[in-house]
Formats: sequence, structure tokens, C-alpha cells
Amino acid sequence: MASNDIVNKLTLKGTTTIGVVCKDGVILASDTRVTMGFYVAHKHGKKIYKIDDHLAMTIAGTVADAQRTVDILTANAQLYRLNMGRPMPINSAARLVANLLFSARYMPLATQVLIGGVDDDGPHVFSLDPFGSLTEEKCVATGSGSPIAYGVLEDKYKEDMTVEETLPIVVRAVDSAMKRDAASGDSFNVAIVDVKGFRELTDEEKKKLLAK
Repeated sequence: MASNDIVNKLTLKGTTTIGVVCKDGVILASDTRVTMGFYVAHKHGKKIYKIDDHLAMTIAGTVADAQRTVDILTANAQLYRLNMGRPMPINSAARLVANLLFSARYMPLATQVLIGGVDDDGPHVFSLDPFGSLTEEKCVATGSGSPIAYGVLEDKYKEDMTVEETLPIVVRAVDSAMKRDAASGDSFNVAIVDVKGFRELTDEEKKKLLAK
């Protein structure tokens, strides 16, 4: 299969994930629908993973490949903390995953990920495609629902907004994608990474943000 075909399949066949940099942290969001073509395989799939207290990632694509990537990054982040006595920088985590994906380019790991977190240099979000291409972004969406999510994000999001100011925008973006994209839906998860660490919003918090 041509490399462009693999990227197109990952981009167009399912999932909405969002990563946003704020003045005081990062926000990661995703829907929870897991699809196999037009078949809904699971309604509450996990697509946001805590890697360390300061670091998290979203996944899209083939579940097994994505989970392998999560496991490798988690193990290396823990080893880095043990060996160096400090948390792994966000750009180092992103570069590690980029090298992993690039090394498997002839039989690609069919996953697209966002890596976000906060380190000594501040909040960062990185986007990676299945071949290890790496870009740092302020506001990014992936998956088949991304065009709809971008419609909301690019209209409302501005750099240097706080997490509190940005949360309603991110929730509206993922909710809009779920309503208009058949491969995204059922429910959504939102995680915040800031100087206090990693936390996911409760169902009650998500309902309040949707009500706004």
C-alpha cells in the first residue's frame, strides 16, 4: 500500500482528537467511538493516555499499533525520570516517538498521535504522522472529524488564552465533530496538563461546559 494511502486512511476513516496550547497548560480532547469501517466496534474507547504527571498523548489509527507506541513512550519516560532525576522534556518525548515511527516506515505503525505537556520551557503540543513527521503546533486536530473541529477552533481560539478560557472552545469543537462526523461520536474525554499535573475532566464538568 502506498504511503499516501495509509495516511489518508488514518485521516479520513475515524476519530477526532484535539490538542491546544494555553498560557498555563495544554488541553487534549477526543471522542470515544472506535470504528472498523462503518462498524462501531466500541462506544467508549480510550484515546487519551497519561504518560507521566507532566506528559500525555492522544491516539488515532490502528489500536494495537497505537497502544504499542503508548507503552514504549511510557516506559522510556519512566526510565528517563529514574536515570536523570527529572521529567522527560516534551520535545524529547515527541522526538522519541518520531524516531520509533520513522524506524518502522517500511511497515508503518498505523497511528497518528498528539503529544502534549508542560516542562521547564512551558506548554507544548506536537503532532506526528505514521512516518514520524514531527511538527509543533499551538492548535491542532486530527482524524475524520478534524475539518469540523478546525471550523470551531480557528474561529474562537487565540494564543495566550488560559485553560479555563479555552476549555469551552475545545469542548464545542469535539462536540461539533461528533454531531457531523459519523466516525466520531458517543461521548468525549478531555484532559488538562498543567503545573499541577495531569487530570481528566469529570462527566459533571463536561456537562457544564457543554451547557455553556
